[in-house]
Amino acid sequence: MFETVTPPEPDKIIRLMGMFAADPRPDKVDLGVGVYRSPDGRTPVMAAVKAAERGIWERQETKGYVSLSGDPGYLDAMRRLILGDAVPAARVAACGTPGGTGAVRQVLETVRRLRPEATVWISDPTWPNHPAIIDHLGQARRTYRYYDPETGGLDRDGMLADLAEAKAGDLILLHGCCHNPTGADLTRADWQAVADLCARTGAIPFVDTAYQGFGDGIEADAAGVRLLAATLPEVLIAASCSKNFGLYRERVGAVLIMTDAKAAADGVLAGMNRQNYAFPPDHGARVVQDILSDAGLEAQWRAELDEMRTVMQGNRAALAAALREATGSDRFGYLGAHRGMFSLIGARPEQVDILRETHGIYLVGDGRMNVAGLTPGVIPRVARALAEVLA
Repeated sequence: MFETVTPPEPDKIIRLMGMFAADPRPDKVDLGVGVYRSPDGRTPVMAAVKAAERGIWERQETKGYVSLSGDPGYLDAMRRLILGDAVPAARVAACGTPGGTGAVRQVLETVRRLRPEATVWISDPTWPNHPAIIDHLGQARRTYRYYDPETGGLDRDGMLADLAEAKAGDLILLHGCCHNPTGADLTRADWQAVADLCARTGAIPFVDTAYQGFGDGIEADAAGVRLLAATLPEVLIAASCSKNFGLYRERVGAVLIMTDAKAAADGVLAGMNRQNYAFPPDHGARVVQDILSDAGLEAQWRAELDEMRTVMQGNRAALAAALREATGSDRFGYLGAHRGMFSLIGARPEQVDILRETHGIYLVGDGRMNVAGLTPGVIPRVARALAEVLA
C-alpha cells in the first residue's frame, strides 16, 4: 500500500527538535520549540499540578469512561476560566479534546459539516497548523493583514480593511492573546472593532486561546474573547491547557461554543468526538478541574503562572536591552512590548541557517523566536549573534 507513496515533508518544528537533539555542542540554544523554560533551563511540572495529581492518585477508584464530551466539571471549569460571567452557562456548549490542536480540528470539522461554503479567515502570519488543518479538510481560506514588520506591531487598518470582505457565516480566526508567531496582540479597542465588524457582516469569530495567563494575566488575557462573547450571538473557542498548566504531553483541550442552540451544539460536538476519538483524555483534564475547583490549588497555580509570565517578560526586556547595546539602535525595541512566548525577529531563512550552523542558536525558519527558551546566561551571546547575523 505504501510502496509508491512519497512521504510528506516533515513538520518544520519537529524536524528542528531532531536537529537540536543531534547537535553535540554543549552551548546550543533552543529558541524554536514552544515550551516554557525556567531560568535554569528546565520545563518543570508545576507544583499545583503535582499536588492535584497526588490527590487524584489517592482518591480515584476507576478509570472507566466518563462521557463523549468529557467530564462536565472540567468543561464548566474551563468555561469559568475563559469566559468568566461574560455569558450565561446556559448558552455555552462544550466538549473536551486532545489538546488545543484537537479543539481547532473539531471546530473546523464541525463548521465544514454544518456550513461547507464558509471561508476561514486567518491572520498573516499565523500558527502553521491553522492553514495545514484547513487545507487538509478542503475548506476555503483567505488571509487578512495582521503584522507590520516595519513597526513590529499590529497592522490595524489592513486587518479591518481585509476582514470587511468577510461574508455572513465565514469564520474569522483570532488568537485570544500572545499571538503566535508575532507576539503582537489586539488592544481592547481592536477587539471592539472586530466585534463591530462581525455584527455588521455576520461573520463568526473563532478564537484560538492557547496562552491565557502568559500575556498580562488570566483576566486581562481573556478580555477580548469575553467582549466578543458578551456582544455577539455566536462565538467559537478552541482552548489549550498545554502552556498555562504545563501539561504539554497530557493533551488537554476544549471547545466552547456560545449559541442560543446549546442543546443542539452539545449534541453535534459529542457526535464529532465519537467519530474522531470517542472519549477525550481525562487525566490532564481532571488535573485542571481539580486545580480550578480548589481555592488553595488555584491560588498556587495562579502564583506559579504569574512567575512564569514575569520570567518571560524579563527575558524580553533583557534581550531588547542587550540588542540595543549590541546594535547601537532601538531596532529591536518592539520585543519588549510583545506578549507571550513568541516574537518574529525579521530573519530570513538563510540567516536562520547561519544562526544555527555557526552559533548553535535554533529558530524556526520564519524567524520565530521562543523568548521562554532564553536564560539569563545565554541572552548576551544570543544578542551578539543576532546583531552580527542580522546586521
